Amino acid sequence: MTTLIIGGGLSGLALAERMEAEGRDYLLVEARDRFGGRILTERVGAGAFDMGPAWFWPGQPRIAALIDRLGLERFDQVSDGILTFEDEQGRVQRGRGFASMEGSWRIKGGLVEVTDALASRLPTGRKRLSAQVVALDQMPEGIVATLSTAQTLSAAQAVVALPPRVAAGIRYAPALPEDAHAALRGVPTWMAGQAKAVAVYDTPFWRDQGLSGDAMSRRGPMVEIHDASPDRGGPYALFGFIGVPPQARRDAPALRAHLLAQLERLFGAQAATPRELLVKDWAFDPLTATQADHAPLHAHPSYGPPRALDGLWQGRLQFAGTEMAPQFGGYLEGALEAAEIAFGKLDATSGSRTHAH
Repeated sequence: MTTLIIGGGLSGLALAERMEAEGRDYLLVEARDRFGGRILTERVGAGAFDMGPAWFWPGQPRIAALIDRLGLERFDQVSDGILTFEDEQGRVQRGRGFASMEGSWRIKGGLVEVTDALASRLPTGRKRLSAQVVALDQMPEGIVATLSTAQTLSAAQAVVALPPRVAAGIRYAPALPEDAHAALRGVPTWMAGQAKAVAVYDTPFWRDQGLSGDAMSRRGPMVEIHDASPDRGGPYALFGFIGVPPQARRDAPALRAHLLAQLERLFGAQAATPRELLVKDWAFDPLTATQADHAPLHAHPSYGPPRALDGLWQGRLQFAGTEMAPQFGGYLEGALEAAEIAFGKLDATSGSRTHAH
């Protein structure tokens, strides 16, 4: 019998790739029609723009090693130039300060290069898209998963590599202990309340003005802006985190008008007419966020595996994903850390292909 991995984001993909390398029996299922989860890269011309996570940092060994192993290229986040500040009244000041993303790295071609490379290493028969698990039932011989299509899948053990609050929405039978269910519901989904905007331009006109593309604003709608251009060549881009609460973002045309007006205030008339304005609101993505995630996060949450999730269903049911990482929760590194921990806890005897039924 097999190990069912639920969720094809970075954590689930990394776990599946490890299983594949070790000749273990597994099936990876993903509810979306693409792998990657919160990693989402949009292409405009020759440019690749990350609408989810975009960076990693020195001191994060797993993601650095994975990128090297996959033969991908990293490059330094642009931070040369003057910073821009906007006060509550929309008054713009320029000054030399600390670029908050200085020292971070991005991936040539976007982070989709990482998830696509991992997915491509998995045989077709071991991965499934558009397969949303809605229920998990514990049986004497293992676990039965029910998909939204009513199809069922049987496995010896399952790893739920989803945001914990999304995982809490699965129907479990027998029901999880209340402290376990409360633990899942209580973990804020990293990035879930976020919306990101990327304005794509044919020229990096802000650099010609000596500006780094970094801006901080107390007026908004974007609270923090950075240069999101490719490592070389165009098209070029500025991207921002949208700081207004999710409910205030529901009127998409009004939001886009406010975004363009802010870009013009900060960077001049050329900024008002991007080649394309991309917006991704994760708060309204039901495979990422729940209603509970609409409350803003004012600080990086304290992540790590809640003790209440240990040993569920005789150890056959466990949880992965970046929120479960004890050291790097919320980061790409955390997704890999959680996958590593999950792999170490899997029952090797039920997972080897020589024992597969």
